Amino acid sequence: MIGTYGHGTENDFVLIFDPENKLEINPEQVSAICNRKSGIGSDGLIRIGKVDSKWFMDYRNSDGSVAEMCGNGIRVMAKYLLEKGHQPSGIFPINTRDGMKYLSAPETGDITVNMGQIREVFGEISATANGHTWTGYNIDMGNPHAVVFVNDMNEVGDLLTAPTVEPADEYPDGVNVEFVEFLPNGELKMRVHERGVGETKSCGTGTCAVALAATLSKGKRLPSNWIINPPGGRLSVEIDSHSNAILTGPAVLINDVDLSKYL
Repeated sequence: MIGTYGHGTENDFVLIFDPENKLEINPEQVSAICNRKSGIGSDGLIRIGKVDSKWFMDYRNSDGSVAEMCGNGIRVMAKYLLEKGHQPSGIFPINTRDGMKYLSAPETGDITVNMGQIREVFGEISATANGHTWTGYNIDMGNPHAVVFVNDMNEVGDLLTAPTVEPADEYPDGVNVEFVEFLPNGELKMRVHERGVGETKSCGTGTCAVALAATLSKGKRLPSNWIINPPGGRLSVEIDSHSNAILTGPAVLINDVDLSKYL
């Protein structure tokens, strides 16, 4: 079994092409593949399947748990489909557990995905890390996000353990936590601790959540546009007047990998 390793702003994935949906992968196999010490090493695994003749992204976190959506991952999947000759460039759909997403994928350059509607879940939340607590926004991007704004990113610490988020009952299945700093040039700096993974170099759904939270914190009306800088690179997010989050950024395939020892 051959897979492919790639990344979007250093949020990295192993992709497996399975259009006939013949492959069943259990959490232990996913965890072994994603293990950075003994496996291939990645933030997640994407099985590329088909549902009703449409591409389907079966996304798993590095601990083997299932996730609804991954904004960086879906762009890397689109890049795979183009480079491997399975899909012509242009606009096309990819189905996910969070519904159908439409992508604009040129032959070269950045890939754009309409992530669908994003909304604030009303009610104050707080996140605690490194002995500091910040209040922030509860954002639903098809998966849950807690977004807080900090004056100095150094206050956040190493994020080796998951931040504590309250109220905990808002997130029965865990939550992605984004720490955000406004930069002097109007752009945003971001770090994220993803549920089921830990700190990652980037998070596509997280950048969309950050864009909405930044808009709300500044009292702006939609549409809005933000440039967001996670540790792994640079992404742009537009939130249109209908609250759709449109994410644009790079996607890179690195090399094929042998998965025969894991599957």
